[in-house]
Amino acid sequence: MDIYYKKSRWKIFLFLTAVIIGSGSLWYTNQLVKQLANEERKKVELWAEATKRIIEDEATSAGYEFLLSVIKNNETVPVIVTDQNDKMMYSRNLDSVKITQEKYYKRRLDEMKEYAEPIKIELPGDQRQYIYYSRSTILTQLLYYPYIQLAVICLFVLVSYFAFSASRKAEQNQVWVGLSKETAHQLGTPISSLLAWIEIAREEMKNSPMLDEFEKDIRRLEKITERFSKIGSQATLQNQSLQDVIHNAIHYIQNRTSQNIQFEQIIDTHVKVPINAELFEWVIENICKNAIDAMEGKGVLTLKTTIASDSVYLDISDTGKGLPKSAFKTIFKPGYTTKSRGWGLGLSLARRIIEDYHYGKIFVLQSETGKGTTFRITLNTQ
Repeated sequence: MDIYYKKSRWKIFLFLTAVIIGSGSLWYTNQLVKQLANEERKKVELWAEATKRIIEDEATSAGYEFLLSVIKNNETVPVIVTDQNDKMMYSRNLDSVKITQEKYYKRRLDEMKEYAEPIKIELPGDQRQYIYYSRSTILTQLLYYPYIQLAVICLFVLVSYFAFSASRKAEQNQVWVGLSKETAHQLGTPISSLLAWIEIAREEMKNSPMLDEFEKDIRRLEKITERFSKIGSQATLQNQSLQDVIHNAIHYIQNRTSQNIQFEQIIDTHVKVPINAELFEWVIENICKNAIDAMEGKGVLTLKTTIASDSVYLDISDTGKGLPKSAFKTIFKPGYTTKSRGWGLGLSLARRIIEDYHYGKIFVLQSETGKGTTFRITLNTQ
């Protein structure tokens, strides 16, 4: 469980770092936009002064050329020059066709009035002209640049995350398969040897109940070995009685569990589903063992089936200490455990068997602290 706590902290740290970087980028860009907006204001004011002097004919020939070049050099800032009645006298850096349309002209003029105070040009005879302007195309692009940048970064991070997750999952699958097959291989030889020794012992201790129990446990190890050997291989699914498979899984556990644990089976006798019996029994055993540990040797363990149109639900309920909602999903991840011993692989393996091999679902249906937990397995009936 500690490993997932650390991973959560790293995720929070990376998220906060991304927020700080994004906020810093936005703040810096906004400061830059403000500076450029001031520069554009000065540019328009210079443009207005040049326009005024040309209108008033105050410039010499050389000065006139200079003033005219100032006006022509404005190639980015949209400008509308109006009289005191808002009638357009001149426009620059706007669509020359659309600006003649009344609706478009009023919309752009309203936008400019909202953007900045107009620059007033006093003319002889109490005449006035007003220069309205809005941010340039460059400034507009710069304003949206950090958002585009953040979107690209987020997209890159998401693609990288999913690619890394897929690669890590594939690597984990290889480790799972390698570990399982190696375990099965290593167990095979001593199990065969133990079975041979049992047969030798039977010649001297005929009809011995103790040898019968020893053989049961060795056969049990043999079954576990067979399960491990199936990991990574395509499981063969056969239509089988769910009641029989559950009974076989429970029978072994029940004989080796405290009498204070009550087993209740409410299983429909007619239910048949395509399953792999060896692997499915493994799932039942893992969940039941966890339930018994959660009940600390005393309580009721209930297995109940519910029939749907094209699926069957198997609910496994205990009266143990329950789970917090935060653990409903993480409990199925490798390494998650609330016990002082163990690797936390049981429920992770159970989910892999149900989802990857049986194409079903397994999840925590409900849980309440101090009252117990219910796991639900969904299997297809066809």
